[in-house]
Amino acid sequence: MLLLLSRRVSLSFVSQVIPRNRVLFSKPISRNSQAVTFRLSYITVSANANSQNIVTMPERRPFVRLPTDVYPVNYGLCLKPDLIDFTFEGKLEAAVEVTQGTNQIVMNCADIDIITASFAPEGGEEINATGFNYQNEDEKVTLSFPSALQKGSGTLKIDFVGELNDKMKGFYRSKYATPTGEIRYAAVTQFEATDARRAFPCWDEPAIKATFDITLIVPKDRVALSNMNVIDRKPYPEDERLVEVKFATTPIMSTYLVAFVIGEYDFVEGQSSDGVTVRVYTPIGKAEQGKFALEVATKTLPFYKDYFNVPYPLPKIDLIAIADFAAGAMENWGLVTYRETALLIDPKNSCSSSRQWVALVVGHELAHQWFGNLVTMEWWTHLWLNEGFASWIEYLCVDHCFPEYDIWTQFVSADYTRALDLDALDNSHPIEVNVGHPSEVDEIFDAISYSKGASVIRMLHNYIGDEDFRKGMNAYLLKFQHKNASTEDLWDCLEQASGKPIAAVMNSWTKQMGFPIIVVDQEQQGDDRVLKISQRKFCASGPHNGEDCPSWMVPISICTSEDPSCTKMKVLMDQPEITVTIPNISPDQWIKINPGTVGFYRIQYSSAMLDSLLPGIRDLTLPPVDRLGLQNDLFSLSRAGMISTVEVLKVMEAFVNEPNYTVWSDLSCNLGVLSSLLSHTDFHEEIQEFIRDLFTPIGLKLGWDSKPGEGHLDALLRGLVLGKLGKAGHKPTLEEARRRFKEHVEGRQILPADLRSPVYLTVLKHGDSTTLDTMLKLHKQADMQEEKNRIERVLGAISAPDLIQRVLTFALSEEVRPQDTVSVIGGVAGSSKHGRKAAWKFVKDNWEELHNRYQGGFLISRLIKLTVDGFAVDKMAAEVKSFFESHHAPAAERTVQQCCENILLNAAWLKRDADDIHQYLLQRKAPPV
Repeated sequence: MLLLLSRRVSLSFVSQVIPRNRVLFSKPISRNSQAVTFRLSYITVSANANSQNIVTMPERRPFVRLPTDVYPVNYGLCLKPDLIDFTFEGKLEAAVEVTQGTNQIVMNCADIDIITASFAPEGGEEINATGFNYQNEDEKVTLSFPSALQKGSGTLKIDFVGELNDKMKGFYRSKYATPTGEIRYAAVTQFEATDARRAFPCWDEPAIKATFDITLIVPKDRVALSNMNVIDRKPYPEDERLVEVKFATTPIMSTYLVAFVIGEYDFVEGQSSDGVTVRVYTPIGKAEQGKFALEVATKTLPFYKDYFNVPYPLPKIDLIAIADFAAGAMENWGLVTYRETALLIDPKNSCSSSRQWVALVVGHELAHQWFGNLVTMEWWTHLWLNEGFASWIEYLCVDHCFPEYDIWTQFVSADYTRALDLDALDNSHPIEVNVGHPSEVDEIFDAISYSKGASVIRMLHNYIGDEDFRKGMNAYLLKFQHKNASTEDLWDCLEQASGKPIAAVMNSWTKQMGFPIIVVDQEQQGDDRVLKISQRKFCASGPHNGEDCPSWMVPISICTSEDPSCTKMKVLMDQPEITVTIPNISPDQWIKINPGTVGFYRIQYSSAMLDSLLPGIRDLTLPPVDRLGLQNDLFSLSRAGMISTVEVLKVMEAFVNEPNYTVWSDLSCNLGVLSSLLSHTDFHEEIQEFIRDLFTPIGLKLGWDSKPGEGHLDALLRGLVLGKLGKAGHKPTLEEARRRFKEHVEGRQILPADLRSPVYLTVLKHGDSTTLDTMLKLHKQADMQEEKNRIERVLGAISAPDLIQRVLTFALSEEVRPQDTVSVIGGVAGSSKHGRKAAWKFVKDNWEELHNRYQGGFLISRLIKLTVDGFAVDKMAAEVKSFFESHHAPAAERTVQQCCENILLNAAWLKRDADDIHQYLLQRKAPPV
């Protein structure tokens, strides 16, 4: 599943906001472990004099996995949804195996009413169940039988009814408009992590795999899809308006990967070079918008087949755009579901970042067809393996399909630095987390599982080398295909392929939270350079100074100015301090640790080493990814109070000749953080001036219009720079944006898709009620979800308090799809000090409706984070904490703790550095004496 986590993007519009939807480290859960603890109450966060955030552990209650005395072999499932009354009828005939005599069967079941249930042993009499005991809290049902079911095979039959809910999980309804404007509903599914149980009673755990024979009874004018190809379609005898659609038997698979869709769709079709039929389903009349994703998918399937050396195991794969969809996309085997904005591309109206986003999401979900679907994690503790791996290989795949995207540099800004930021918090968690209760599972769909997971796999791939990595991956997939595996199983296969101590190295990265800061000093001894390297845990509040400091097995690479892109030496740092000697290096040469910014750690150089590296930023002799990494490390050290923020501002000024999009994007993002922090002071305008000065030269160089020979990255950079200048109040940019906006609205000169976000943002930021009215009109007229989202994400930029209120009210209106409300409110909170306060008040005032809408999903976490993360006053942390103590949101528990910690860190940063920053910003404009 790809979540819409708020990726580190410098302005909300620059890329689709991605998304990609636990406290103590202990051993992974074994299949038979009975009690897995579940945190119920809130962790309390307090700030002491050092602003270290102390975590007190909550109460726990046990959670028990399903008993193993009865398990399914095949589900025969027939469902008949009613698209008018939003209900469905279901019949389950499951072939099961009884492993030991029992008079009850325990299954998962939620929001479903069982009408009848019976069990027939093979060749024996049918026994009717005499009771159904629902344990709603644990989402289970116990079927009781009058006599013991004997060991052996049998058939379990259940008739049941359920609701097509509007919560975007389970079997749910999705609203769409026909080309004539009539409102209709499709019936669609989203089962990961634990919602198959809302569609049919089942053993809803990833390790309990079975085959599925699915039949859907649907209106004859609707498209019906499932994981497999249709093998029979015939009139339904009881109602001539319906048809019965039967699908081929699936391979053995987990329940969370089952899917069905009933609705109205067009499609485009192609075939991959290895003979797999690929279809992209789109809303009616928009088949053209499926062509880009089709091209990506048909290139991607053979790439993965070749990379894994295992063929795609199903006869077909469908990719379908769903109107109401909480995540970014979901990898259901053979039927991958997407948000419209993650799949549809209009050649005229889609911007470059949307094309890139679609390519990444398609790459991510198709990787899961092998890694996750063919081999599945044994339990949610190992979710990170699924998601971290897919989040890494999506980049490998896009780099193969679109080398011009320079996508690996973008990985560092989008995933790697975001994971470092989150993992530096005291309220982070290890990559591997013991999870039990269903409400706990949603919580680990976060930047640690996805982005830190991807980052450590990238580091591991670099440490092993591509050839041995592929060899180990192939062994893993072959050994565990159609089965389940744990993290340790992958380490074993990679260890055998590479001969390196993979488990020992990787356990230090997956089983403990956080990462090290690598402290480096050097000494020239004759022709040799001697490096003293030490590690300690990096914390967002400063270095870890405690006694029991954790340590990591750190693969360290070293390069020199002789060839900055080539690694001169590699060492595995397996103790707190090491000394490394680099022979034959003259005193005037510089040394850089972590070339390519691959190792998952921060670096603190001695001042002499840092001084020798900085000219490489100005003269571009350092590669782009290293210029980015150096600046990002320094920014992070300043937030942690280890260096002055003024030092970082001086380094930022050296980027004036920077040509690279991703480097600018990361700079822009960090300046956005600083600008948000300084909105709490009376010198916010001075930082805007700093931003204008830094971005003006590149803005002038790029201009407004694309030039012949420009590519994808130029388009992204132009949008980024113009948006940054416009938001910061650069007069010429504002005037030109207003002129072009007027022509666009009047239909005289339609804005190119890549300029729309920066222009919309600029005119709104400096606009009035007329501007807002015009923008809302454009939103209403937009036929494409991408354009609607583009407008929704920038509406919050409006400045006047009464207009901010209008935007917030609009967020909950029928005009905005439920999954997009979050980005409208987040846009308000992220745009100004007043916006932040107004958004927080709005969330509190409308909490019941918002929580009811997103409960138990990751959207609630995202909403909270976007709304409160930017505060910088100690008392706000207490207010946020107190609100969520009386308004429980179990799926967002950790997010609340992280936000409170961030607020305290922001407040400490402001107290520490505000005066120095102010002085620096004033004196850099002062005339020389």
